[in-house]
Amino acid sequence: MADEQMAEGRERGLPPVPGPPQGPAPGGAPQPPVVRPLDAIDRDILRILQTDGRASIRAVAERVHVSRANAYARINRLIDDGVIRGFSARVNHERAGQGASAYITLKIVQNSWRTVREQLQALPGAAHIALVSGDFDVLLLVHTPDNRTLRELVLTKLQSIPEVLSTRTLLVFEETDLDPDH
Repeated sequence: MADEQMAEGRERGLPPVPGPPQGPAPGGAPQPPVVRPLDAIDRDILRILQTDGRASIRAVAERVHVSRANAYARINRLIDDGVIRGFSARVNHERAGQGASAYITLKIVQNSWRTVREQLQALPGAAHIALVSGDFDVLLLVHTPDNRTLRELVLTKLQSIPEVLSTRTLLVFEETDLDPDH
C-alpha cells in the first residue's frame, strides 16, 4: 500500500515522504531533530497542504507566488526536516461507520509509557495517543462503530493492560475539525 501511495503522490507531483531516521548517528548518539525557522512562504505552503493535501505542486506554487521548482524544493525540505509527517484524508467517522467516539484518560504505572503506547497503537479505532501532564497520564481518542464496541474496548482491552491503573471515558457528542487558519 505504501508503494501505491508513493506512486499516487508522484503522479500528482508530490515528493516522496520518507520514514523517520533509522538508528543513532555515527558514534552512537541520537540524531537531534533538524530545526530550521519557517519563513512566510513555508507557512503558506503548510496552510495550503493542511487544507488540501491533494494540492498539486503547480497549484501550491501559483498560490504562494514561487516557481514550481522552488515549491517542490520547499515541500521536500519540509518533509526531510520532519515538519510534514505525511499526507492524509480527513474522515467523517460517522459516515465511515464509526459512530461512537470517545476520549479516554488513563492513569498508568510510572515508567511504562513505551510499553503502554505500543499496546494502545494496536487497538482497533485508536486515532490519537498523547502522554500528558495533570491528573492522568495518557489521553486516547478512539472511534468505534457503536457504544457496545466502545464499552468492550474499554472494559476488556484497555483495562486488561497490566500497566493501566484506571480509565475514564468521555463520550464525544459532536466534533468539528478546525481550519488550519484558526
